[in-house]
Amino acid sequence: MKVRLLAEALVKFLLGIALVALLVFLPAGSFSFSGGWLFMGVLFIPMLIVGIVMMAKNPDLLRKRLDAKEKQREQSLIVKLSGLMFLAGFVIAGLGHRFGWYTLPETVSLIASAVFLLSYVLYAEVLRENTYLSRTVEVQEGQKVIDTGLYGIIRHPMYTATVIMFMSVPLILGSVYSFVIFLFYPVLIAGRIKNEERLLERELSGYTEYKKKVRYRLIPFIW
Repeated sequence: MKVRLLAEALVKFLLGIALVALLVFLPAGSFSFSGGWLFMGVLFIPMLIVGIVMMAKNPDLLRKRLDAKEKQREQSLIVKLSGLMFLAGFVIAGLGHRFGWYTLPETVSLIASAVFLLSYVLYAEVLRENTYLSRTVEVQEGQKVIDTGLYGIIRHPMYTATVIMFMSVPLILGSVYSFVIFLFYPVLIAGRIKNEERLLERELSGYTEYKKKVRYRLIPFIW
């Protein structure tokens, strides 16, 4: 089973590299797009490290993270819209490099890369705290409410990490126009959270009480 899981993870990892490279460098018309290489590095190197750690310490969690097929219609729609957003954002960033559209200074790309890596640290901490995390919205057998650590501050720290992470992406690529496209991501995540919480209230024992204890979903003192 571990060999099969390793093979699946490796194939998806390599396909991810190929897909992102295609979406970024093909529209750019050149491999000299430094922002593209910077993004590839901050995305895939930590992803590889986290994958190796999960494979060694918690292969079940890795298996859950590889399963991205949503069963609910609303969540499936949100995932598809997110995919379209990423596709458009990458292509616009590449075209911006090719045609010299307004691009951000290299300093902004470097700062955004640091923010992206910090959000990855936050993401890894969430994975450590909550071993029930999967990429699909579901309640698993034996699942319990996690209310300690980051979950004692906000109810969805994983989404907080991904919002910070993905809002940094267009800045790493140096594209203002791509950043405008990525502004849809927090809106999509807000919709995903509302739908997910309805499911958790129905099917996860103690979640209603947890909501009363931890008031904020995504951003402390704001929402």
